[in-house]
Amino acid sequence: MTDALQRLLDTLTVFLAENPLVGAWYTTVVRFVFPLLALMILVGAIRSLWKVKHPDEVWGYLGMANGVRLPITHWENIIGRAPACDVQLEYPSVSRQHAALIREDDGSWTVYDLGSKGGVKVNDLPVDEYAVVEDGDTLSFGGIPTMLVPISAEEKREQMAERRVEGRPAGMWGSLVLLTLFQVLTALQLIVAAGENASVTVPLTFLTFTAVCWGYFIVLRSFRRIGFEMETIAFFLCTLSLAVTGSTVPDECPKQLVAILMGLAIFLVLGFFLRDLTRAQRVRWIMGAAAVGMLVITLLIGSSEGGAKAWIRLGGLSLQPSELAKICYIFAGAATLDRLFNKRNLWLFIGLTGICGACLALQNDFGTALVFFVTFLVIAYLRSGDFATLGLICAGCFAGGMVLLTVKGHVAARFASWGHIWEDVYGAGFQQTHTLTAAASGGMIGVGAGKGWLSGLAAADTDIVFGMLCEEWGLVIAVLTVLCIITLAVFAVRACRAGRSSFYTIAACAATSLLVFQTCLNVFGAVDILPFTGVTLPFVSNGGSSMLSAWGMLAFLKATDTRQNASFAVRLPSRRELRGEVD
Repeated sequence: MTDALQRLLDTLTVFLAENPLVGAWYTTVVRFVFPLLALMILVGAIRSLWKVKHPDEVWGYLGMANGVRLPITHWENIIGRAPACDVQLEYPSVSRQHAALIREDDGSWTVYDLGSKGGVKVNDLPVDEYAVVEDGDTLSFGGIPTMLVPISAEEKREQMAERRVEGRPAGMWGSLVLLTLFQVLTALQLIVAAGENASVTVPLTFLTFTAVCWGYFIVLRSFRRIGFEMETIAFFLCTLSLAVTGSTVPDECPKQLVAILMGLAIFLVLGFFLRDLTRAQRVRWIMGAAAVGMLVITLLIGSSEGGAKAWIRLGGLSLQPSELAKICYIFAGAATLDRLFNKRNLWLFIGLTGICGACLALQNDFGTALVFFVTFLVIAYLRSGDFATLGLICAGCFAGGMVLLTVKGHVAARFASWGHIWEDVYGAGFQQTHTLTAAASGGMIGVGAGKGWLSGLAAADTDIVFGMLCEEWGLVIAVLTVLCIITLAVFAVRACRAGRSSFYTIAACAATSLLVFQTCLNVFGAVDILPFTGVTLPFVSNGGSSMLSAWGMLAFLKATDTRQNASFAVRLPSRRELRGEVD
């Protein structure tokens, strides 16, 4: 295949050399076509993720003495008098947060007393800390009797039918065909831009990636999965990543493709692993230890680049362990409901954060440290809701940051140049001034992939890749790129309301916060709205470690998608259940 592609490429380059106007006209036309294709590819996925309903799943009922049945709509439920409780019992003897009723993976239930004044009883036996509950058991909360009532087989069938209709995702085949066309036209444009220097590596990379996209959709669809909006967005952004790489360092396209495939593998493995909540809980602190281990090893044997000692080099390969540590850190920070009320777990997580932050500070990787800190704030708030403690932590970190500005000269220099880049165009403001100039020259539709001049600057395909998108692809596609990340965030927030477990909710909110914040740092830092931190743009920047991290974050979002048949991270009902042959 490579030889055939090489012959075809040679023929094409000779033709373009003999007919230069053909290449010029092609670039002119596709500059207008690309934004339209991007809109058509993404509009369905974005609209679906923004508007799709997340109907509640009823797992059982609490039957009251007066015959009223209160639905249990999560795996983990707070029972109490407060309006925010999942199951509200408006009785004076019931505490505001009285108890937690939690469903295990095997379908059994456990009730936890959350330090209530009125106590909890199961079949008239007092509950000290927790007790196993079976269908038909009587539960008493502050003297208020209830009964755990299972959902009937008929209700299961009706619920599944309703969820299939209300939560049905957008169709994928049209977007996939358009994405394929986008990839083909992009490969051709890069060949046109390279001229006689065109390499067979670029079209071969795009051809392989297109085959992977089709293979992924076909295989998952054969397993009755129908929700592919997140993957469509990720594949589109990865296409831009390959285009950026092909424009700056074409020979690294296969390397970036391997990173995408490894990221996709992490996405699948992590997603399937998260299906078993008990298993996921068992490895939380192993993940925490892995995060610390990777950062410590980097501190000991890592090499410096751009002022940060954040890389480990093995021969011709380089790895940024802090990117993988992000996945482990979020995994360790997520927790099920029964653990949220244990202050010891929160303080252990704060300790883990302190160790990770110290390692990153010693590595001089303050951009990543800032990303970790914001992720910590999100997780800590979701775990505790304690604004006072978080305020004290923020104040302490702010004071520490002020001290760092006095002892770390390169950090202080970046802050000093913030807002003053035009005063030192060829010094501290070199990258950002050139980024703004290139972005302005791109206009709405760009100058064409491979036709820009910003690609010749250092870090054009990583830290200032947003400027490269604006120049070569235009403001429309650059804004769509940011909108894709925002869409994932909106979906995560909406899906979390119907989340089965606080573990999935916390992990998804933390992951999407990390993606959004990192996007803001990259985009706003490149155009001098924020200080320049040197972090990457998720899914788009050239680099294997950041690509692996982005796909790992997406797995946490996928795990919180409870729409019927939408997520491979959620077990499907069996065909017998769909036919109503089991209770």
